[in-house]
Amino acid sequence: MAAQPGHGAPQLLPERGGDRAHLQGLRQRAADRSRGVRRHAADTSASEDRIPMDKGTTIDLVYIDAGGGHLATAQALEAVIREQRRPWRVNCVNLTALLDPGARFQRLTGVPPERFYNHSLARGWTFGMGMQLRLLQSALALGDEWMVRRLAAHWQRTRPDMVVSLVPNFNRAIGAAVARALPGTEFLTVMTDLADLPPRFWAVPGVEQHLVCGSARAAEQAEALGLEPQRIHRASGMVIRTDFYPPLAIDRELERVRLGLQPGRPTAVVMFGGQGSQEMLQIERELPDLQLVLMCGHNRALADCLRDARARAPRAVIGFTRDVCHHLQLGDLFIGKPGPGCLSEAVQVGLPVLTLRNARTLPQERYNTEWVLDHGLGQVLRSWRALRPAVADVLRRLDDYRVALARMDNRAVFEVPGLMERLLQPRVARLHAGTETPVRPLREVLHEA
Repeated sequence: MAAQPGHGAPQLLPERGGDRAHLQGLRQRAADRSRGVRRHAADTSASEDRIPMDKGTTIDLVYIDAGGGHLATAQALEAVIREQRRPWRVNCVNLTALLDPGARFQRLTGVPPERFYNHSLARGWTFGMGMQLRLLQSALALGDEWMVRRLAAHWQRTRPDMVVSLVPNFNRAIGAAVARALPGTEFLTVMTDLADLPPRFWAVPGVEQHLVCGSARAAEQAEALGLEPQRIHRASGMVIRTDFYPPLAIDRELERVRLGLQPGRPTAVVMFGGQGSQEMLQIERELPDLQLVLMCGHNRALADCLRDARARAPRAVIGFTRDVCHHLQLGDLFIGKPGPGCLSEAVQVGLPVLTLRNARTLPQERYNTEWVLDHGLGQVLRSWRALRPAVADVLRRLDDYRVALARMDNRAVFEVPGLMERLLQPRVARLHAGTETPVRPLREVLHEA
């Protein structure tokens, strides 16, 4: 979540001896900013010059359940729209279900298509993912017209007022389907990566696409690909859940004890997204004397292995939970993959980052390690074998990292709905004036070449 330097995000930083006055100040600033967040949510309907939204306004948020970040972004946007009381009906739409409504792939193979990708992440089988990505894109190019026809037929029937894509690779087909079925309807893509991976990943030249970029690098890439400047929208970071923003006030010591941890002991939170990773076993072995909170996500086998491991320091092994923010607050630092969601959430609660970049790093996540270093948010290693001295160094320099973390001010989850409203205004104006483009007959949509 490429946040820009600012006034710092609400966070609960480690309580250590002489840091209490510093922490009190951070908590006060967090409370002040939280009041600003609540005002932002309450003031979304205060604009005097906008045309009121019809309560029938419908927005489709298109996600795919590969990796977890796309669905998490859809849920975060759906929640903030509801919290802001915007008069929209929001549909979270699974792209796989649209393209394969009969689940033929699953009947043929025994598993949904996303399972292959998620299983690779869980097992740590990520070497060579760049080649697999290019093969996928070639296959999608061959099936492009078939996908456009199927998606256009769906949207011609359901007639949303805006389609928002939260997925890469499919945006040419989605954008073409929206243009074919619903002329004049805006197509918005919200990147869930800090940077693009051209070609044909997030930004798609030739498609009438608005693009939300969570970093300066992503915006520069979009401009280089030829997107019109007015269609490139720079957000302050990645979209994360709103529960990361109110004052993060928990009793860390009590919560650590509740999980079987020692209250005053340095603690790292280890997380590899919703699927976990076998790499966590190596991290656990490399740090026998460091207290760990091990977030395993849906990976029950991994959680069982970690619970059976013997170590000199306490461990708390956590399965899938929606309360990631709560558990991150128990740590002094974050260790994990350089995924945009993991890094964004760790930074938001004020944890310095220790992550990895090598040949097994996913191609779309490699820039994220540069982002960590550019902002001074932590350290990037080539191997987990270098983890022990890196942890010691981060713990020695916590104050320096806190200063860098306090500069980060990611408010993307609040910024995106405001952009959506601005993009909807011309359509709403046409509806009020009775000049909206008529819906095209389904037969015409299906048979358009």
